[in-house]
Amino acid sequence: MTQAKLITMDAGTLLTTPLPPIRFIISGMLPQGLHILAGAPKIGKSWLELMICLRVASGEALWDFPVSRGTVLYLCLEDSFTRIQNRLFDIADDAPEDLHFATMSEVIGEGLENQIKDFLKAHPDTALIVIDTLQRIRKVTADINQYAGDYRDIGILKALADKYRIAILLVHHLRKMNDDDPMNMISGTTGISGATDSNFVLKKDKRGGNSATLYCVGRDIEYRELRLEFDNNTHLWSLISGSITNEPQPSDKIILHLSAVMKSLLSFTGTATELAAELEKHSGEKLLPNVLMKKIIRCRQELAEIGISFTASRTRDRREISLTYSGDGNDGNDGKNGAGSVSNLPSQPSQPSRKASM
Repeated sequence: MTQAKLITMDAGTLLTTPLPPIRFIISGMLPQGLHILAGAPKIGKSWLELMICLRVASGEALWDFPVSRGTVLYLCLEDSFTRIQNRLFDIADDAPEDLHFATMSEVIGEGLENQIKDFLKAHPDTALIVIDTLQRIRKVTADINQYAGDYRDIGILKALADKYRIAILLVHHLRKMNDDDPMNMISGTTGISGATDSNFVLKKDKRGGNSATLYCVGRDIEYRELRLEFDNNTHLWSLISGSITNEPQPSDKIILHLSAVMKSLLSFTGTATELAAELEKHSGEKLLPNVLMKKIIRCRQELAEIGISFTASRTRDRREISLTYSGDGNDGNDGKNGAGSVSNLPSQPSQPSRKASM
């Protein structure tokens, strides 16, 4: 049997290759990938899930967190359409058409993946899929190694989320036994919590009370403890405290200089060394080409927001970068594919390009 070769990238190439930035569905809180939302039964998880779905489908901020609008699929596998309708009556005056519900699905490994792929094909702008609950989409097996079974099932869903750059949020339960670390209370082995990109635990202060804490841990998000309060009249969770204010960070000096230069040039195609020379004329500071390249790649999203699009390519004898200033802060990117791209041929800017001499 022929084995597939490993696909590798050397460190030098990785450092200078623009890759798609992580897509955030809810800024600073819910990125692309696979996530767990766990909590005890009947504490208001369903209301929180529905609230999140409505916010993403409408593009309305969730508390203090901006939202990237997209189609949402909500698999309510423990509910009926009547119950979902009643919740919508209680929580919203109007509901977006980009929010879709299903009360039945196949399980992992026996058709669920194809059902999700079919939905994504029909709705390519999908941003979020919520599955309530994880146990409903798992088949009963006699796995001797429960950890391996947990990790396998989670891995299948994570592969889907990664491939299509969407967020999949799995609703799950907590163990009855308390623990100082809420993440240790997630039911199942660490094959579940360890294979996900983020874990969220909703834990009430008192069973009959309305106050709770949402613990947030993930690879691409900061640790947060959000204090929430549930309103029995509106059926909405309100944020009381604990959000991190995302104050605008000052731009890197190199990015500021680059912005000024591009407003003058409108477009540029050349090597990093040639671009560094252009920036030196403006700033008076000597820049190392490799440092400049890293700054551009790391800040490509910020550049896109101020109207500078960026591509990188390799010719037979050199590596080139192309920058184009549009001035409107919109390079046609919707956050799904990243602000920078790689091609085999140099990109052709729409403006007349100032081609640096070789």
